[in-house]
Amino acid sequence: MELQHWRHLQHPLVFNEDERSGDDCWGCLEPVFGPSYSCKECRGQCIHHKSCAELPLGLHHPSHPNHPLILFDPYTHNQKDREKFSKCDVCGEKSWEYSYCCYRCNFNIHIRCSSLSLTIQTEVHDHQLTRSIWKLMKFTCDFCGKDGNLPYCCAQCDFAIHSRCAACPRRLKVYRHNHPLHLTPSLEVHQSDSPICRLCVRKVDTLCLYYCSRCDFAAHLYCAILPHNREYINLEELKEEQSTESKSEDPELHQSFDTEICKVKKTTMGEDGTQIATEIKHFSHEHDLKLTDEIPNNTKCNGCIQSILSPFYSCTLCSFFLHKSCSKLPKIKRYTLHPHPLTLSYQQASFCCYACGQTCNGLIYKCQKSGVVYNVQCILLSDTLTHASHEHRLYLSNTNIRQQCSSCNFEEYFVCRCSTCEFVLDFKCATLPQTAWYNQHEHPFNLYYTPEDGSGEYYCEICEEERDPKQWFYYCAECSFPAHRDCILGKNPNVKQHI
Repeated sequence: MELQHWRHLQHPLVFNEDERSGDDCWGCLEPVFGPSYSCKECRGQCIHHKSCAELPLGLHHPSHPNHPLILFDPYTHNQKDREKFSKCDVCGEKSWEYSYCCYRCNFNIHIRCSSLSLTIQTEVHDHQLTRSIWKLMKFTCDFCGKDGNLPYCCAQCDFAIHSRCAACPRRLKVYRHNHPLHLTPSLEVHQSDSPICRLCVRKVDTLCLYYCSRCDFAAHLYCAILPHNREYINLEELKEEQSTESKSEDPELHQSFDTEICKVKKTTMGEDGTQIATEIKHFSHEHDLKLTDEIPNNTKCNGCIQSILSPFYSCTLCSFFLHKSCSKLPKIKRYTLHPHPLTLSYQQASFCCYACGQTCNGLIYKCQKSGVVYNVQCILLSDTLTHASHEHRLYLSNTNIRQQCSSCNFEEYFVCRCSTCEFVLDFKCATLPQTAWYNQHEHPFNLYYTPEDGSGEYYCEICEEERDPKQWFYYCAECSFPAHRDCILGKNPNVKQHI
């Protein structure tokens, strides 16, 4: 059975009775298990649940009776329309799923809200809930404490709840945490301040939250059920006592060689009696590499594309250098901000890192399922980090809305966020080297976060253009030599040119 779908006109979509990939549906953004449609010509792309693929192109809906609504995909429109029609007028939430919209009134309703039942049974309430009228009305949700437009109500208890809150399960699993999270009233989470959601790194200000009491891990209701955060597994088969720490938190991560990645050719005995690998064969290079501590000037590691630090391996036949830590990276790695396992590879040609958006080359971690690629620097960022530019600890955050970096003002989904204040760093700024060299300049440049003096006149000594005093810059204190960070690092600092 085939279907010609409006979202993918170049090929028909083919019906599959029992899809098991778990890939995200292009319509509702939820994982696909069961009956589905997808494009076989494009290797399973444009995958939809059967119900999402068969949605009508037009709809008359009681929540907006004056005009017909048209099926709409935010990704196919410009940024202005995308932002305007991503927010649902029924649930009040932003989402990139298909919507029905009215261009005359700027009315928008998510497809999941357009098909809500008049009566439902939910895990969060003992009685059946009823939507008595399809009419927008203001109310305060008794479950999360937030305002809404169209409630489900319980006649027996005078209880009103958002449709999205009603869909919350009592337990769920997120990729960012090893244990299941339980629906918990906020008052039962004993902390001095409001708990912090470890997914978006903002305070939880709702009446209920998802919580792991073993690890003091809290999450917003809506953050936990986002498709890129929620892990769809059988919780009955998950034994909490057998949960182990993920590889990303493994203290032994860089302590031994992965024989599939790196083979030890020669060793020597260290002063403490441990074996030291003095010669290796790494999969990223055709020649053997030898351990050395003689650091060449202005040389970068071919793995992470950062300045070479001792100890490292080098090739005696060509200019190939590899940090000892980079040689010990595991072949398979779980990343806290990505749902699938990532595989280590090496790419001499440039690529775009999914986390920081920069052009890079060298060692990469790639998702074999989605094709998403990350550079090593972004992957190695800790879940929690201390950065010299800020007084508080920062946490990795990934939301469905862009967050503005406090350093460069760019807006990104992947950021390092402060839980105490509104300070945010995108991955590009968080991974900037603290020390850098420039051409034949005899001294190193250090990264500065505030103006070097109070003169009020700030210029770059390289391009001779004016500097924004609010922007970070590199500075040689020995020579009183300030410069734009792009002038010091170059346009593509994470790309190493091969000789």
